[in-house]
Parts: sequence; structure tokens; C-alpha cells
Amino acid sequence: MARLLIVGGFLAAVFWVFSIVDCAVQPATRHRGVPKPAWIAIVVLIPVIGGILWFALGRRRRGEQPSVPFIPADDDPGFLSRIDKREQDARIAELEAELARLEDEGDGSPTDSRP
Repeated sequence: MARLLIVGGFLAAVFWVFSIVDCAVQPATRHRGVPKPAWIAIVVLIPVIGGILWFALGRRRRGEQPSVPFIPADDDPGFLSRIDKREQDARIAELEAELARLEDEGDGSPTDSRP
């Protein structure tokens, strides 16, 4: 039993050191989730579990592309270039005409109730 504990402890120490070195050597672009110094701290402060977390969650695989952040349509130049300006202007004119018609109809009550 003692040999098993010694071998297990030795393997855990080797895995811990390997995890620290692997985390420190990887370029910052291959880190997922939190920044590189945070991953190093996680691996150092939580020896075996930190290494498992690093290999399972934190390390981006070779060839894996980083996720693209969401860009709203009004900030996306590609989307804005695809919009037909005439269609957009026609839709705005149509909405303005509908709004003017609704304002003219009203509901029969005065819009300004001040004396």
C-alpha cells in the first residue's frame, strides 16, 4: 500500500509539473476562458485538479479557432454594405407616413390637456 501511495504521489507531482510547464509555455492565444496568468495560478494552487482543468477546459487545441465575438448588425461593416440604401429609405418613408396618418387620426381626445 505504501508503494502505491509513493508511486501515486510521484505521478501526481510529475503531472503537476508538466501541467505548469505546458500552461506557461503555450502562447496566450491558445488559452481559453481566463488569461494566461490566471491559468498558471489555477494550476499551481490546485495541483492535480488544476492540471485536469487546464487540459480539459483551458487549453485550446491546435488549429482550433478562437470564438468570434458577437457584432451587432449596426456595427458590422459587412452587413451594412449588403443593405440596399433605397430599400431602407423606402421603408423609413413608409413608416413615417404611417406615423403621420396615426397622429392625424388620433383617438378623439385632445393631445394637450393643459388650460
